[in-house]
Amino acid sequence: MELSKEEKIYTVMANIPLGKVASYGQVAAMAGLPSNARLVGRLLKLMPKDSTIPWHRVINSQGKISFPEGSSQYITQHQLLICEGVTFKNNRVNMRIYRWL
Repeated sequence: MELSKEEKIYTVMANIPLGKVASYGQVAAMAGLPSNARLVGRLLKLMPKDSTIPWHRVINSQGKISFPEGSSQYITQHQLLICEGVTFKNNRVNMRIYRWL
């Protein structure tokens, strides 16, 4: 039985290694759904609070956290990434260094 689009996306997100990040578009492409970056964003919004999937490792293609800067969600995601050793410069992650390949 083939996985649903949602299951494919969650599988990719679940495999992003500690200390690495992936963009919405990268997650979609790795799930075999190259034009579904928005679906990745929607699934992240719908993710249960108790999920063990490392949602915080998904950022936008410019290396930025997509939540409004200063919001509780932004602060949470920023802190989780910092705790994993991901560094920020001017509120951006260097995708050449931290992007999961």
